Amino acid sequence: MAMASTSLHQSLSPKYPHLFHNSRFPPTRLRFTSLRFPSTIRATSAVSLESVKPSSLVSLFSLSVLIAFCFFFFCFNTKPPLPLQEKWDGCGLLREVGILNVSFVIVNNPDWKGFSSEFQLEELSTQQSQTLEVDPFACPICYQPLIRKGPTGFNLPAIYRSGFKCNRCNKTYSSKENYLDLTITAGMKGYTEVKPVRTELFRSPLVSFLYERGWRQNFNQSGFPGPDEEFKMAQEYFKPTEGGLLVDVSCGSGLFSRKFAKSGTYSKVIALDFSENMLRQCYDFIKQDDTISTRNLALVRADVSRLPFASGSVDAIHAGAALHCWPSASNAVAEICRALRSGGVFVGTTFLQYSSTTSWIERPFRERIMQNYNYFTEEEIEDLCTTCGLTSYTRIVQRSFIMFSAQKP
Repeated sequence: MAMASTSLHQSLSPKYPHLFHNSRFPPTRLRFTSLRFPSTIRATSAVSLESVKPSSLVSLFSLSVLIAFCFFFFCFNTKPPLPLQEKWDGCGLLREVGILNVSFVIVNNPDWKGFSSEFQLEELSTQQSQTLEVDPFACPICYQPLIRKGPTGFNLPAIYRSGFKCNRCNKTYSSKENYLDLTITAGMKGYTEVKPVRTELFRSPLVSFLYERGWRQNFNQSGFPGPDEEFKMAQEYFKPTEGGLLVDVSCGSGLFSRKFAKSGTYSKVIALDFSENMLRQCYDFIKQDDTISTRNLALVRADVSRLPFASGSVDAIHAGAALHCWPSASNAVAEICRALRSGGVFVGTTFLQYSSTTSWIERPFRERIMQNYNYFTEEEIEDLCTTCGLTSYTRIVQRSFIMFSAQKP
């Protein structure tokens, strides 16, 4: 069915030179409210024809003239509508007049006095009715928010099929094998970068495969209480950040990322690691576990010393058994402090070089054995966090295991 329309272009009235028969208005609605007269009276009119034939043009023109006459009759004996958001002392009769594609509201009858009315403009756009979701990702070079092109939504399938671009650096980022590559070297062809041995070791396909199949279980010998208990301890520290964005840096195969996602405590969980093979293992474990929802989960390859997030945009950051593997712990912690919002929490675990209970005779031997990794003392970790701007430092020590927490002021 086709809506009838007119080709007249002259103004409907000298008082309303901006209104034409073929005028079009954005999809907006005007509402009239009154404490004394809560109800409203509405009148609508529309003309529709199945087809416009030459024989029916006369009838169509007559009907249009009749509608225009009714419109003039109601309009010319009243005061013109007041501007939006303006209050006046005559509430009047609310009539909504619809002529073809014209839709507007007229308020008249100035005899009603003594109470005020207010108009409110309400947008009725389907695009604005949808919830707008802002991606947390930023360019790792300039930290400007990335422009996303592709399916909407924060979930594994949507992010995998999306492309990202930084308008300032004009650099593009894309997904590879179900994870989003947000490293500075992403897309480079003639340049390769090699990290220290302690970092490159975990990029190995063999180590990535064995990490949750025997490697991580050996941590118990050094005092690690086990993944389940470590997760509970971390959740206690993260209570102030519930409902926010959590980033699990150096997530490995996603041992704790999956637990954070399954808990439902956070609006978004990002599993982040520099190792491509670790992220592949993480994806495989997620697919094997039907209890994990991918609606609030993303896999990202990034450097902990160059996190792809805007400053002050992350609520919680977790780093499990990772501090000793970073090329520069000071750069990483400073970067974590930059990304955290005020009140954000950083929780990490690592191996201690030696604890306060380690004998003085044993300490030199431990330093020599562990020289390939950046193992720290309790005092060094606290100094590292406070120097980088974090406060409220606390720790739990059990033999060579330490879990520490600090907050951004």
